[in-house]
Amino acid sequence: MLSKALLRLGASAARHPWRVIAAWLIAATLAVLAAVTFGGRTADSMTAPGLDSRRAAELIERAGTGQEGMTAQVVVTPLDDDATFFDDGARTALTRLRAEVKRLPHVLGTSDPAGALDAGGDTAVRGGLVSVDGRIAVVRVQYPDQSRLSAEDLDALVDLGDRLRAELPLRIEMGGSLFYAFSDPDGGASELIGLLAAAAILFLAFGSLVAAALPIGMAVFGLTVGVATMTVLAGVTDVPTFAPVLGSMVGLGVGIDYALFVLARHREYLARGLDPREAAGRAVATAGRPVVFAGGTVVVSILGLAVANVPFMTVGGLAVSIVVLTMVVASVTLLPAFLGVAGPRLARAGRIGRALQTRKPGRLARRRDPAAGAAHAAGWRRWIGHVSQHPVPYAVGAAGLLLTATLPVLGLRVGLPDDGSLPHSRTERRAYDLVAEGFGPGTNGPLVIAADPTGDPGVLDRLVATVAADPGIASVAPTHIDRATGIATLVVFPTTSPQDKATADTIARLRTDVLPTAIGHGPARAHVGGAAASLSDVGQRTSQRLPVFVAAVLAMSFLLLMLVFRSILVPLKAVLLNLLSIGAAYGIMVAVFQWGWGGALIGLEATVPIVSFIPMFLFAILFGLSMDYEVFLLSRVREEYLRTGDNGTAIVEGVSRTARIITSAALIMVAVFLSFAVAEDPSTKMFGLGLATAIFIDATVVRMVLVPATMTLLGRTNWWLPKWLDRMLPRGPVGTDDTDAESTGEAPRPRLVDR
Repeated sequence: MLSKALLRLGASAARHPWRVIAAWLIAATLAVLAAVTFGGRTADSMTAPGLDSRRAAELIERAGTGQEGMTAQVVVTPLDDDATFFDDGARTALTRLRAEVKRLPHVLGTSDPAGALDAGGDTAVRGGLVSVDGRIAVVRVQYPDQSRLSAEDLDALVDLGDRLRAELPLRIEMGGSLFYAFSDPDGGASELIGLLAAAAILFLAFGSLVAAALPIGMAVFGLTVGVATMTVLAGVTDVPTFAPVLGSMVGLGVGIDYALFVLARHREYLARGLDPREAAGRAVATAGRPVVFAGGTVVVSILGLAVANVPFMTVGGLAVSIVVLTMVVASVTLLPAFLGVAGPRLARAGRIGRALQTRKPGRLARRRDPAAGAAHAAGWRRWIGHVSQHPVPYAVGAAGLLLTATLPVLGLRVGLPDDGSLPHSRTERRAYDLVAEGFGPGTNGPLVIAADPTGDPGVLDRLVATVAADPGIASVAPTHIDRATGIATLVVFPTTSPQDKATADTIARLRTDVLPTAIGHGPARAHVGGAAASLSDVGQRTSQRLPVFVAAVLAMSFLLLMLVFRSILVPLKAVLLNLLSIGAAYGIMVAVFQWGWGGALIGLEATVPIVSFIPMFLFAILFGLSMDYEVFLLSRVREEYLRTGDNGTAIVEGVSRTARIITSAALIMVAVFLSFAVAEDPSTKMFGLGLATAIFIDATVVRMVLVPATMTLLGRTNWWLPKWLDRMLPRGPVGTDDTDAESTGEAPRPRLVDR
């Protein structure tokens, strides 16, 4: 059985702690060395096979126009408020800037606004290189495909801008896909804030610096190994830039959470008078099983993101899963080694630390503190008893509250925040604003139509005329035709910004109405590509696949919980309540990010759509994390039910005895996640706020109100399972009936499950 294996593993680690710690030090060192030697930088590739935007990119690659590669733009305006680029002085500075940019490594070419002005002001204005008033100019920089670039190319461009700002009378701002692909992930300061917040909560909970330091130390070890391994993975394939941030966020949260469960059980056994090494082994055998179960569920759920068939989501999920798996291994190996080194010092608990104990202390503990018996859960017992006496109003009220919070989901709009959603302190945001001011908002998100006119030479003229006549298109750049392949590329500028819903509508209209009208039934074909189109396509695909993914995760969760608790209604209730809490978190995200409610509190400067891949990622992560609390709480309820045979007593005792540790663990996780909600990047804010909100709701409204209320209403039918199904189900490795018996040698109570 799993518990016996964990017992041996935990006890061995506690008996030989320095060997285990040395092994982890070696593993961390090797992982860091491998990351330095073989690792790569994160990079985003927001595309997927089978999408129309991907077909456009394939045509552009065949044509070899260079438009399939990365781009950057250098946006400039004279420092002198009275100067324009129609003046010789500003134009000379612009000429030098363009020449310097063109000499950068890997630059295939640049636009020439100064040259266009020399040829005639109307040419530059019509080409979208200089604004009508002559105050804003854009140097568009073309790079090769992302696979041939690195962060060094971005660094070179940024360094050049810093130098030229001191030498030229120009305000210089920069943006483009090069920044999006190779900017450093946002989150270093958030990790530190999250660690400090977790340390403070742990100290208050345990009243001991040693006890507070152990989960933090374990989490740091695990995070080092996990993120370094992720960096090695980035050297093999494209790991998205959000993966290290999300991995750090989830890794810190689950690592400290899992360590808290094991540490609390370890201190409980110490209070019973057990030897520290034996206590560590038994703590891993009991609390370690829910940790392995919950961590495994998180990993499986995240790996299920492959169902979306979006490569960057699949790789990102794999990278985050590596961090979670590392934390699970650290919880059952490194943590008991730390416990073995700490020895009996962990038995000395402060007042709040004693309140975290989830069982009645033994005789030794009672001698140390007579008040440390059943009184530690008295407050929670009174609350759970009150809820159990009035289950209907509490169930209806809590469910109504969560349903109300879920209502904004009806207005959820997926997309990807562009540079216009970044803070004004970022050069990408300032460049975005300058371009929108000088040329219109759609210039920040041009569409690229790739057409193969094979068999219909007149299709290009019809295509240009039809596209230009669309009300969502502001302007059309001259058509570029590749002589070798005959493939034409047409750059068009929408009237609306990239993240505007109207832009997505324009893309859809071009594909369903405009292009078919221009091409007719001939052999020619055309596809809409570009960054805005790619992001729109990915958003649609994830939205289409989300119901399938949700159904698969719900079914898996139901089956696993049915196997663990030998019941039908308990897992069904758990799945529905988890779904309700996640829906409420989605609704709050919509209210904050799309509607702007309270956005200023987390530094959000503009409303943005929900990032297309975040709802699916959040669902995978949150369902796994909620399993942690679900198993921990229901295990104790089931244990009490098997002991007493009384459903009401089991609910009150089981929930009250786990309430303090669940709320403490949730508080740590919420603090870690909220520390990321104040990051600059809107995507990081969404991950942080979404995870924090869902965990808070799950640990309070769901676990402390809805669970006792609904279980009271269901009565003994909570544990109903048909006999034929009971015979068919295998005995799972994470059973709950004999959890404590296996680790302590105590005989299990007789089963009183109602059939």
